[in-house]
Amino acid sequence: MEYIFSLEFIYIIASVTYILGLKMLGHPETARKGNLIAAAGMTLAILGTIFLYKGEHVNSTIYILIAVAILIGTIIGWMIAKKVAMTKMPELVSLFNGMGGASAALIGLIEFHHYTGDKLSVFTIIAGMVIGSISFSGSMVAWAKLNGTMNKPIRLPKYNILNNVFFLLILAFAAYVILSGSDSQLYIYLLFFAALAYGILFVIPIGGADMPVVISLLNSFTGLAAAFGGFLYGNMVMLTGGILVGSAGTILTFAMCKAMNRPLSNVIFGAFGEGAVAAGTGSTIKGSIKEASASDVAILMNYAKKVIIVPGYGLAVAQAQHAIHELEQLLESKGVEVKYAIHPVAGRMPGHMNVLLAETNVEYDKLAEMDDVNPEFQSTDVVFVVGANDVVNPAAHNDPTSPIYGMPILDVENAKQIIINKRSMKPGYAGIENELFYNNKASMLFGDAKKMIQALINELKNM
Repeated sequence: MEYIFSLEFIYIIASVTYILGLKMLGHPETARKGNLIAAAGMTLAILGTIFLYKGEHVNSTIYILIAVAILIGTIIGWMIAKKVAMTKMPELVSLFNGMGGASAALIGLIEFHHYTGDKLSVFTIIAGMVIGSISFSGSMVAWAKLNGTMNKPIRLPKYNILNNVFFLLILAFAAYVILSGSDSQLYIYLLFFAALAYGILFVIPIGGADMPVVISLLNSFTGLAAAFGGFLYGNMVMLTGGILVGSAGTILTFAMCKAMNRPLSNVIFGAFGEGAVAAGTGSTIKGSIKEASASDVAILMNYAKKVIIVPGYGLAVAQAQHAIHELEQLLESKGVEVKYAIHPVAGRMPGHMNVLLAETNVEYDKLAEMDDVNPEFQSTDVVFVVGANDVVNPAAHNDPTSPIYGMPILDVENAKQIIINKRSMKPGYAGIENELFYNNKASMLFGDAKKMIQALINELKNM
């Protein structure tokens, strides 16, 4: 098989756009442009492959099928992307990531019998298929967890041992298929379904608090599977894209683990939240809950010099991002300095809060990362926590028996006044009570985030 020069040149351009696009995704101001640049490179690579590839004669029917598939996929993807709410973005990311894994797995199923006897190619095919299958089924379970279909982790007896043994059996069987030189389609399908099963067993025990890390890890799996496909075909642009996705997903996975002060092995095997209610719970917390009204909170904010807003998943659920931006603008019109404190694992996926607030055109310099904003809480008059829980729980510092002990948190307890907006006293994903709620400086503003923020806005306008 040969590539004419123009196709190679197109692949170089596409590879450069991937690298440039990924670089630009690192900052909110350039992320949209970077996404468009990378997408343009991908489109160029697809069109070049279809029209400029020089190889065996392809029946014109194949081109028609490709065109129809691209058209259908484009329409479905466009409609989903246009209609999806920002609260559903994590599910969409997980779903799309799963589709990438499925594509890599299908390549293995289709190409296996073409390369029997070539051990390196068979290894590449099987590695891509197994990793892609795990990514696909695991992403589908993650999607179910994120949208609430699967509310609680499912942990079989001795599930860690069961999963590890099953994975080792998959590796042993894959090694046998590669070394034996077998061309049995039955073997490749057995590996395919075993990998799908492992993907499910891999993700179902993991709690919701760890979903951001799991999504990043599965994303790296999909990239790695795509890279194997690029290596198999000798396709530079596919290899480059796969390596970039795989490496970026891996880096992000370890960054998220660092933000939670937990090794990756603990995320996968640690059953975060299991037995948490019995350890580090409200049974040892002294103090009482103070409830505040919208009027009380509005008075505090009206006379404050500095307010820091801490958004969490509750803000996304209530779709209160526009209301919180309106509150920010109103406070600034009264001479109040306003910032947003963003914890790395707030929400359901990496960068969830940043994306949510960017939708409302919040200025990027108002979004402060944890390490930068923590020293500022001591000089802050009012901290307004909206739907965040575990990421502001002082038990991470104070209670060695707590499952979140050692996890870096936003030090909101150092502020002069703390307002916490929640629907109820229900614990967060870690399954433990929040010490912050019992702090003498803290007051609870119970209710739907959007409604309560709007009530605050109305009160402030009348002052």
